Amino acid sequence: MSSDANLAIKKPEGEIKLETHDLSLYYDSFHALKNISVHIPARRITALIGPSGCGKSSFLRCFNRMNDLIQSARITGEVLIDGANVYDRTTDVAALRKRVGMVFQTPNPFPMSIYDNVAYGPRLHGIPERSGLDEVVEKSLRGAALWDEVKDTLRKSALDLSGGQQQRLSIARVLAVEPEVLLMDEPCSALDPTATFKIEELMIELMENYTIVIVTHNMYQASRVSQYTGFFLLGDLIEYEDTVQIFENPKDQRTDDYVRGRFG
Repeated sequence: MSSDANLAIKKPEGEIKLETHDLSLYYDSFHALKNISVHIPARRITALIGPSGCGKSSFLRCFNRMNDLIQSARITGEVLIDGANVYDRTTDVAALRKRVGMVFQTPNPFPMSIYDNVAYGPRLHGIPERSGLDEVVEKSLRGAALWDEVKDTLRKSALDLSGGQQQRLSIARVLAVEPEVLLMDEPCSALDPTATFKIEELMIELMENYTIVIVTHNMYQASRVSQYTGFFLLGDLIEYEDTVQIFENPKDQRTDDYVRGRFG
């Protein structure tokens, strides 16, 4: 999408947490994201939809600079959190990734106990005391709606948990370092319907305190949990609107074709 076209993208009302201005991302000569300008509201769930390979996950990773780990990646434009450009040369990337946590497509518990999985980040950030860690672990597991299921087995291996429990443990591990933003890259794609429902319920609860951006191929999921939705196609942000608007009365024919299953 051209820069001029991006000016037509709706700016949500209320507090804005994340922004991009004319953001482009390249992998070597491949133009993966094309002049994306968008405002993402605080304490809401924003869904990113579109066919595979259209730039959704690449866009998500711009907010915590995970693309820095890809040697061929480079960006132009701006990515802002609370009005500050995260690609400024003075940015502390470790501190940024503490503020902007990420939950991946496949649950990725460490091969250690449930307790140590959640305590891992706080220990790195200087909470060595057992009493302090106990409090953080319980609070984080409660925040991820997992405490009641594991409170009596905290010393058991996290690898013994079900897939849905492992994904909620991954969320608890992110919550333990007290982020402000949760990025979720297809967090339910490897889960069964029951586990997916629990994760969706959890996202809605977490929205009260966190800004959440989720990449999903599940149109029903996007319509159920999000308040805003962005439709990506071939590196362009085609449309960004209230979720109800996107699914019931999109302005762009390509959006309408996608959400009605005519391609993708």
